[in-house]
Amino acid sequence: MLEHLFSQSQTKLNELLTSNAIHLQNVEQISPLVRAMAMSEFVTQQLQKQPELLQAWLEKHPTIEDCDHYAERLKAVVSTVKNEDELHHELRRFRHREMATLSFIQSNQLASTQQVFERLSDLAEALILGARDWLFEQMCNEYGTPMNEFGEKQELLILGMGKLGGRELNFSSDIDLIFTYPDIGETVGGRKPMENSKFFTRLGQRLIRALDEITLDGFVYRTDMRLRPFGDSGALVLSFTAMEDYYQEQGRDWERYAMIKAKILGEDLTNINHKYLKQMLRPFVYRRYLDFSAIQSLREMKSKISREVIRRGLTDNIKLGAGGIREVEFIVQTFQMMRGGRDKILQQRSLLAVLPQLAQLNLLSETQVEQLKEAYLFLRHTENVLQAIRDQQTQTLPLDEQERLRLAFANQQADWASFLEKLAFHQHNVREVFNELIGEEESEDDQENEALSVWKDLMQNQITLADLENALKDYTVQAEDYSEIHHILNVVFEDWVKRPIGVRGREVLRKLMPKVLDGIFQQPDYLVLLPRILNIIDKITTRTTYLELLYEKEQILPQLFTLCAQSIMVAEQIARHPMLLDELIAQQSLTKVIALEDYPRALQEYLLRIPEEDEEALIDGLRQFKQSQLLRIASADILGILPVMKISDHLTYLAEAIIGAVVNIAWRQVSQRFGTPEHLTDDEKDFAVIAYGKLGGIELGYNSDLDLVFLHNAPEQSETIGGKKSISSHQFYLKLAQKINGIFNLNTSAGVLYEVDMRLRPSGEAGLLVSTFNAYDHYQKNEAWTWESQALVRTRAVYGTQALRDKFEHIRRETLSQARASGQLREEICNMREKMYQHLSKNSEHQFHLKTDKGGITDIEFIAQYLVLNYAHEHPQMAVWSDNVRIFESSIECGMLSQEQGEGLKGCYIKLRNQIHHLNLLNKESIVDGNEFSEERAFVRQMWTLLFNS
Repeated sequence: MLEHLFSQSQTKLNELLTSNAIHLQNVEQISPLVRAMAMSEFVTQQLQKQPELLQAWLEKHPTIEDCDHYAERLKAVVSTVKNEDELHHELRRFRHREMATLSFIQSNQLASTQQVFERLSDLAEALILGARDWLFEQMCNEYGTPMNEFGEKQELLILGMGKLGGRELNFSSDIDLIFTYPDIGETVGGRKPMENSKFFTRLGQRLIRALDEITLDGFVYRTDMRLRPFGDSGALVLSFTAMEDYYQEQGRDWERYAMIKAKILGEDLTNINHKYLKQMLRPFVYRRYLDFSAIQSLREMKSKISREVIRRGLTDNIKLGAGGIREVEFIVQTFQMMRGGRDKILQQRSLLAVLPQLAQLNLLSETQVEQLKEAYLFLRHTENVLQAIRDQQTQTLPLDEQERLRLAFANQQADWASFLEKLAFHQHNVREVFNELIGEEESEDDQENEALSVWKDLMQNQITLADLENALKDYTVQAEDYSEIHHILNVVFEDWVKRPIGVRGREVLRKLMPKVLDGIFQQPDYLVLLPRILNIIDKITTRTTYLELLYEKEQILPQLFTLCAQSIMVAEQIARHPMLLDELIAQQSLTKVIALEDYPRALQEYLLRIPEEDEEALIDGLRQFKQSQLLRIASADILGILPVMKISDHLTYLAEAIIGAVVNIAWRQVSQRFGTPEHLTDDEKDFAVIAYGKLGGIELGYNSDLDLVFLHNAPEQSETIGGKKSISSHQFYLKLAQKINGIFNLNTSAGVLYEVDMRLRPSGEAGLLVSTFNAYDHYQKNEAWTWESQALVRTRAVYGTQALRDKFEHIRRETLSQARASGQLREEICNMREKMYQHLSKNSEHQFHLKTDKGGITDIEFIAQYLVLNYAHEHPQMAVWSDNVRIFESSIECGMLSQEQGEGLKGCYIKLRNQIHHLNLLNKESIVDGNEFSEERAFVRQMWTLLFNS
């Protein structure tokens, strides 16, 4: 087989000689050429494209000494280049010619493996710098020369990472680069100044294009910029200051590992910028103390690579597989990261330069070092030969018989079986040292199920769609959702990369997110849950304590998933106020809501820690108390601990407690300035708050406004005493009402405490903000419209002494118990309902608005109000209650409704309210499909017809 390969190459060479009219002077010149062509199809292609190369090789076979002075030779070539297209062409021809020469040398064993990849690295460095320098001069002509504030010319410095930095480049390696420049500033000498950042970004883009773009001549190098700060989402070029800030605040272990091999291309320590950059990066890579955490970091990186090998089916991979090139690199770089700060001799980029030092420092035995060196050179030589065949990046052993023979021949092995035996010998030696040093044992953090491991791997890189699909394959996730999930994750992760999260925070986040994502994708509503949970974590990324809380307290995440899946309101509240996460620590705290009568006491105790004079802190305290209690109430609702009626009770009593606290805060503030009305004694206030609507009806919802009316009992000519300034008592109560309103409506980062609506006061917006009891009594009995009397049905005193509450209740009952003409009452209520229906209803056959459409909540409320206003003069019991359910119960007791009718209205009302509650939790409008609640709507309309059309 090998003879056949050489015979084919001989034939191709003869054809080349004939086509180029070359006559041999010495037949012995042919043998090395045949061997080079037999070992590399790339060499054959270059001889066909560049026949002058063939002529040169025939005149003198290249040697390793001919592979020097790349920079000078390239400079002579590009000095005549007129434009970027020509530059691209010449760079590619130069690269291909020199790569073919090195392949010739390797195939004919005219140099050591180490010499070959050192020259490959030197070639790459010369091409990168040659392109950079030509483009820099070109751009200076176009835009001016970049300067700093001191008038010093700025330059683009390029860090060669990985094998390029260590002078260990393969035949077909990618090149990993990082671009940086010294100082901010702007260009001088152009048509108009350009910021240095913009200038160097454009230069970097042009340089990448010059190297990476595939033209008719091929490419120079595949260029990878993902090792730069913030990866793909970061700026292409950073100033020294930005680089330093990043590595000090956010640099991660894998970046330390990568930076070990970082080399300033064209390094010149007489250049102050080169010297500064080296000094700046050294403390990040090499710690002053013995850094044993490096072993765990590298173990995790190796575990990730092993999983990647399995996931991608990378069998027979001499780089990533067991005992492969990467394990040799890990062994050496573990010692560099761990001890490099103390043992300066380890601060070298070349692996082969560091290996002997490990024996000198008694870190490895002489035998181990020798075994690792031999294995590394064998593996790297195999890799180089493999890549030189077609100039393709591969580390996988071939299946093709011809390519197998090439590898065996290149390694002086008789056949493929002998090669595999030799390979296994070296891999075994590497594996033994690797296991002894880095170990097979997994830490607790690594003993995770496969799903968590996959997510941990993805967290370290930009997630590709293919990676995501692999990670999701074991979940019941719909394929059509992959793209949306991919977009959501990448947007969030790209933003987090740029955040000043800190080393500790990033470590916690790295461990937390696999658990979070695994948990989310086990939920049926993962697409709803994902953005809500990510939003919460997004708000706490820079608050490491909360990240640790989520990670360490295992009971929190399941509860968070349950709550957030069913309530966007809860999810947004927790995101806005992460302190609410504390409520999730103990399972029972979620469902253990405060007893209704205990809300005022609990709130008072909560506010005791805040000084009375610190009004802003008190108002924040009110918000925090409300939010924590809302979370408990919503949790009890979602988890089915409390029925909808009890939920409304808790929301109502919570609001009442807060109203009481707000009145006290406002009273203290106003009385400090103006004193108190002179008719008061001791701690009297003679002030009452009347609740209308849902609060008055003990039916408050999550998003309900507070409809309030303020009443006082001050005599006409009364004034305040004991303050800095005396005003009339009526003015005092007006200022008190304004202050209360101001506290409720004060908009902070947490929003408002409650939206307060005062339009139901006597004479509406045209009336006074606060009224006396007598004025209120007169208005309700003599001037109020029917709709205002309807509103009075759903009222209660929610603040004030018992005497004031009784006084208001007397006014309410007397007003509601006035005799009314049934026909006129029905007509006015029907007219009002029709106007509301026309202006507020969505009026769609495909949707049902639970509140405003026919058969909905408003119809039920109007029925209850009609029953009170029409029958209370005969049955005082009808004027007792302000909530609809008990009004219907009273209607049954008093004979206005049959048992079936009353229970039917109660049932419809509770079902509709329950649905509205759940929609509130999802921050959705009170709208459902038009086919829902059809029986309830029909029953309500039947009762409407019975009562209003009779």
